[in-house]
Amino acid sequence: MADPEAGSGPQPIPSRSEGRRFSILSEFVPESLQPPSFLETSPIVREILSRDIAECSSDDDSNTQVSDGEEEPTVADAKLAFHPNGIAYGSGYSTIAIQGLDRPVPNPREVEDSLQAEISLLRDNDILPPRHPRSQRSGILWRLYRRFFSTNVKDNEDPEPIFDFTDQAATESTPLLFSSTVEEEETLPTPPPEEVIERFEEAVAAHAIKTTWQRETKTLIQYAAPLIVTFLLHYSVTIGSVLTVGRLGMTELAAVNLATMTASITCYVPVQGLSTCLDTLCAQAYGSGHKHLVGLQAQRMTWLLWILMVPIAVLWWFSEPILASLVPDQETASLAALFLRVLILGMPGVAALESGKRFVQSQGLFQATTYALVIGAPLSFFLNYLFVFKFDWHFAGAATAMAITQNLLPLLLVLYVRFVDGRQCWNGLTRKAFSNWGPMIKLALPGMIMIEAQFSVLEILTIAAGQFGTAQLAAQSVLVTVTSTSFNIPFPLAIATSTRVANLIGAHLSDAARVTAKVAVVAGLVVGCFNLTIFAVLNETIPRIFTQDDEVVAIVKQVILVCAAMQIFDALAAVSHGILRGVGRQAIGGYANLFSYYCVALPVSLSTAFALGWKLSGLWFGLTMGLAVVSGLEMLYLYNADWESAVAQAEARMKSEDVTAEAKFTPA
Repeated sequence: MADPEAGSGPQPIPSRSEGRRFSILSEFVPESLQPPSFLETSPIVREILSRDIAECSSDDDSNTQVSDGEEEPTVADAKLAFHPNGIAYGSGYSTIAIQGLDRPVPNPREVEDSLQAEISLLRDNDILPPRHPRSQRSGILWRLYRRFFSTNVKDNEDPEPIFDFTDQAATESTPLLFSSTVEEEETLPTPPPEEVIERFEEAVAAHAIKTTWQRETKTLIQYAAPLIVTFLLHYSVTIGSVLTVGRLGMTELAAVNLATMTASITCYVPVQGLSTCLDTLCAQAYGSGHKHLVGLQAQRMTWLLWILMVPIAVLWWFSEPILASLVPDQETASLAALFLRVLILGMPGVAALESGKRFVQSQGLFQATTYALVIGAPLSFFLNYLFVFKFDWHFAGAATAMAITQNLLPLLLVLYVRFVDGRQCWNGLTRKAFSNWGPMIKLALPGMIMIEAQFSVLEILTIAAGQFGTAQLAAQSVLVTVTSTSFNIPFPLAIATSTRVANLIGAHLSDAARVTAKVAVVAGLVVGCFNLTIFAVLNETIPRIFTQDDEVVAIVKQVILVCAAMQIFDALAAVSHGILRGVGRQAIGGYANLFSYYCVALPVSLSTAFALGWKLSGLWFGLTMGLAVVSGLEMLYLYNADWESAVAQAEARMKSEDVTAEAKFTPA
C-alpha cells in the first residue's frame, strides 16, 4: 500500500498529551455495559480509509492529494475541541450511540474554538490578563452586574457587598457608575497560542482552573443558539405542510400525520441513521490531510442511500392497502398513500442532504446548512400556499411543496460549496464511489438499527391514534407537530451540554464539568417551564393555528394539557442524556430510553388509551410517564456518578486509541 504521507503534504502527528483532547463525545462505557453485538468501529474506520488511500494514491489521482503548500489542519494544539455532533437533525442523539462514531479529528475552526475556550477559562481564573483592564467602578449597579453576570472566578468566590454601608456618604455629584476611562477601553494583547497552551497545561496540572455558572451559562447559550435556529428551520418544512393541509379539512390533517410518520419510520430515520457514519469517516479523512476522500465518502453514502430508496419507493407507491389495514377510515388511508407517492419525488434530495450536511460539517462549515435552510424554509411556506390554494392542487400540492423543498436544500448546499467554501474537498464524481462498500455498511447499520428502535414507538402511537377515528388522528397531527417543535429547544441545549461537558472531562476539569451539568439541568427546567406555560396558556390558540375544525380543536385543547406537563420531563430527559453523553455514559442513557419507551411508555399508553378509554389523552399520558421514568433514572445516576472516574477512563481510553493518536493508517 502507498505511504499515506506520499504526495499528501505534511501529516500532523498528534502529541502524546493530545489523547484527552480528542475525548469529545467519546464513549467510555465499561465492557460490562456494552452489548456483544456492538462493533469496534475504529478498526472499521481504519480499514475504510486505508483502502481508499491506497486506491486513490495512484498516478491518475495524484492531483487529488494535498499539496505541500496547502495549509494542513493543525490538531496538535487542541485541548478543548468543539464537536457539535448531532447538528444534523434527527441523527439518533437520544439512542445508544455506536462505539467510536463520535471521535472525529478536529478541523481548523474547531481548533480555533478550542483555543478561545482555553483563553476564556484562563482569563476567568486571572491566569491571563483580561481582555480589557479591570474597571474600578464601585456603584450599586456595577456590583449587581459583577454578582450576576461576571464570569471571573474571583468575583464569584468573594463578591463585593452590593450595599456597603461603610462607604462615604453619597453626594449629589457621586455617580452610581463611574464612567470608563480611555485606559479601560484599551484592548490588552492576547498571548500567542504557544504561551496559552503552556499556561493551560500548567494550570490544569496545578488544579488551578475553575469555572462559574455565569461562564457555563454563556457558553451553553453560544453553543445552543445557532443549533436551535437550524433545527427549527429544518422542522419548519414539515410545519408548513401541516399548517396548509389543516386548512383543507380534518381528514386531510389526519392523513398528513399518517403519511409523514410513515415516511419518517420507513425512510427519513433510516437514512439519517445510516449517514451518521460519515461523522467519523469524513472528519477522519479531512483531519488526516486526505481532503479528497471527504467528497468520496459523501458520494459513496449518497449512492448507497439512493439504491436503498428504490424498494422504499415501491413500498410507498403501493402503500394504500397497508395503510388501509392500519386505520379504519379508508379516505384517510387513501390520502396518506397519495401523499407518500408524491413524496417519492423528494427522496433523492433527502439522501443528498444528509450526506451533504456531513460533507460541509466535517470541514467546520456548520453555517452552510443554516444558510440553506434560511432560503429553503420560507420558500417551502410559499410553495405550499402557491400549490394548494393558487394552483388548486389541494392535498397533493402540500406534498409537492415538501418534495421540491427536499430537493432544493442539497442544491443550495452545492451552490455554497461551489461559490463560497468547501470546494477543496470535492474532486468531482468518481467510479471509486462504487467500491469499498462492505466496511461502510458494517459501520452504518448499527446506528440505523438503534435510531429505528426508538422512533418505531412514535409510529405505533400514531397507528393507535388512528383507531379512535379521523378526528383523533387529526388532533394527533397537531400535537406531534407542536411537541416536536418545542423539543427543538431542549434538544440543541442537550447537544451543547454534551459538547461542553466532554470538553471539560477531556481536559481533566471534572469540577468544572459538574458546574456545567448543574447549569444545564437548571436551564432544562427553565425551558420545560417555558414550554409548559406556552402550552397551558395557549391551549386553544395553538390548535386553531392548524385547523378551524371545532371537534379537532376540542380534542387538542384537552390533550395539550397532558403534553404541557410532559415538557418538563422531555427537557430534563434531553439534558440529562446530554450530560451522560458528555461523560461517556451514553449507553446508560440509551438503555434507559429504550426501557422507558417499550417497558413504560408503550404499555401505559395502550392500557390507558384502550382499557381505560382515555383515547388520545391516554397515549400522551403514557409517553409522559415514560419520559418521567427516563429522566428520573438518568438524574439518579448522575447524582451518584463518580466524575473523577470518567476523567480517568477518558485518559485511559484515549491513550489506547490508535486511530486518533496516529495520522498513518496501516494496511487492512
